[in-house]
Amino acid sequence: MKTTDIFKKKRVFSFEVFPPKRTMPIEKIYDTLDELAVLKPDFISVTYGAGGSASAYTIEIASKIKHDLKTESVAHLTCLYLSEEEAREVLSRIEENGIENVLALRGDSSPDFEPKNRFCYASDLISFIKENNPNLNILGACYPEGHSESPNKIDDLRCLKKKTDAGASHLVSQLFFDNSLFFDFAEKARIAGIEAPIEAGIMPVVNKKQIERMVSLCGASLPEKFLKIMNRYEDNPEALRDAGIAYAVDQIVDLVTRGVDGIHLYTMNNAYIARRICEAVKTIIET
Repeated sequence: MKTTDIFKKKRVFSFEVFPPKRTMPIEKIYDTLDELAVLKPDFISVTYGAGGSASAYTIEIASKIKHDLKTESVAHLTCLYLSEEEAREVLSRIEENGIENVLALRGDSSPDFEPKNRFCYASDLISFIKENNPNLNILGACYPEGHSESPNKIDDLRCLKKKTDAGASHLVSQLFFDNSLFFDFAEKARIAGIEAPIEAGIMPVVNKKQIERMVSLCGASLPEKFLKIMNRYEDNPEALRDAGIAYAVDQIVDLVTRGVDGIHLYTMNNAYIARRICEAVKTIIET
């Protein structure tokens, strides 16, 4: 199947992984990738370190996924700390490695790096890629509860429309735990004229501290049902893991039943959890 055909499917099912820290060998992630590829996702995306700290790993891992594991890959690219010259160099390496898809992101602010002020928004990077690397398929991020730095949801939708107008043909949502918020967002996005498919980002609970950290970074709200699960099982790792898997499966079933364009699973590099969820929802997603 061609890359472009994958993103035109009735419903896309994909994974996200992150590179190991620079102090760790890249081979650390290879076994995980092997296990994930067996699950036959439509694509696996690879995150990009703050300030480009993991950019070489991102490209190498995305290349391995595509060429060795025969699974479509998406390389994340954050732009807040990129100069135009650096962006050209990274995009050139992406294409040289046969990677056809880029998830264009502004990236989180970090006190450890100084913004280059060439790409202030993801839409700036998308326009740049569209003009300079027209053969790349561009994905964008969206935020069901609004970006944490947006003044309001209306402004956030305007920014999202700029991304799709600039050339983002497929959208992947930030994680969320309340499906009603996603459906409300998706409806408003369509009203705003945003026609690109919107994949729902789902993160299974692994441990309470990890979820609290992620929520503090992205601002996702925690429904009462979810909070009760975390509080009830926080001292029982296996029970929390299994309850978290069940919660994620429940979210996915509801999303698919109501016609979501796709599911993007934030695997946190945990192949066991990804496999458990795939086994539970495989036939549902394919229906």
